[in-house]
Amino acid sequence: MTRWNNGTDEVGTVSADITEETNALPARYFTDPEVHEMEKEAVFSRYWIYAGHANAVPEPGDFFTRTVGDRQVIVVRDRDGEVRAYYNVCAHRGSKMVDDTPMTDPGNMRRIKCPYHLWTYDLDGTLASTPKSFEEASLNPDLEDDEVRKLDPERNGLMEVHTDSIGPLVFVNFDDDPMALAEQAGKMKDELEALPLEEYELARRYVSEVECNWKTFGGNYSECDHCQSNHQDWIKGIRLDESELEVDDYHWVLHYTHEEDVDDELRIHEEHEAKFYYLWPNFTVNMYGTADGYGTYIIDPIDEGRFQLIADYYFRDADLSEEEEEFVRTSRQLQEEDFELVERQYAGLKMGAMAQAQLGPNEHTLHKFHRLAQEAYDA
Repeated sequence: MTRWNNGTDEVGTVSADITEETNALPARYFTDPEVHEMEKEAVFSRYWIYAGHANAVPEPGDFFTRTVGDRQVIVVRDRDGEVRAYYNVCAHRGSKMVDDTPMTDPGNMRRIKCPYHLWTYDLDGTLASTPKSFEEASLNPDLEDDEVRKLDPERNGLMEVHTDSIGPLVFVNFDDDPMALAEQAGKMKDELEALPLEEYELARRYVSEVECNWKTFGGNYSECDHCQSNHQDWIKGIRLDESELEVDDYHWVLHYTHEEDVDDELRIHEEHEAKFYYLWPNFTVNMYGTADGYGTYIIDPIDEGRFQLIADYYFRDADLSEEEEEFVRTSRQLQEEDFELVERQYAGLKMGAMAQAQLGPNEHTLHKFHRLAQEAYDA
């Protein structure tokens, strides 16, 4: 049953079985600032987090920055063609080196240079050079130049962050010994890598700040019980009664069948359905089934009551046709409708009346989302 903050019931951890009473996260996990701080380590430093698309850094020296919680990395293609990630932190005295460079506006550099004392690093992260003031002791009367310790290029190099990819989709992991991305992504990795995702260009990006906890939106994305009453324009072409919700260890897929078959030339995949992949904790890949393209969402928490949604759209050509423009407009309409719903839900959660919600039998994808959050918190 639903548990209210009336002093008579205590909340419980999320049950393993959706049919049990405590099948949802306690409400405080959405509204408590301490939970937001805890998630930076328990969630966003432990699991693979989407960094950006490899097409944004096609040439050696191309780079962008990506901020995850309190951490920022430089994602760069090295001289061997590999995409690597480093903390945006100089090995000298910890200065931030590179100004924020969004994924859609990458820069290029021959080397990575810290503007503070001009320590310079090769694209493989090793220390390449320092100014003379670090090589000789001209200003220190207690030392001779030959007493100055030589800096080891590798031991004084940049701190690298684990990277891996699903096709052109690049991920980072801050854990010392992370699980394999293939384990976290499961068969989602195989399915996406069977598609020519790298042949599509970023055509549109929309960044929205929404007044709710990131998990509120993640939960909304993971079910469509709300679609009949809130996305009426979209569902006109969808057979909701034939939809399928597929749950795997760290991802789930929402399959929606179209009322009428769509020409195969209008889709990146051959199936006559839309497929929406959610990869825990905060990344989605959207195969709409009505356009030759795909989309991605990054659901980035700002604090316990706000998140930023980065919605990217990839098509064969960045110069969109009228039909593709209309498709993007329809997708944006869905987002705006969902923003209103999740902000309404979050306003209710903040009132403090509810201690723990109760999920319905068809919200098993949402239950999986809550279970993963509970497991991360307990760990």
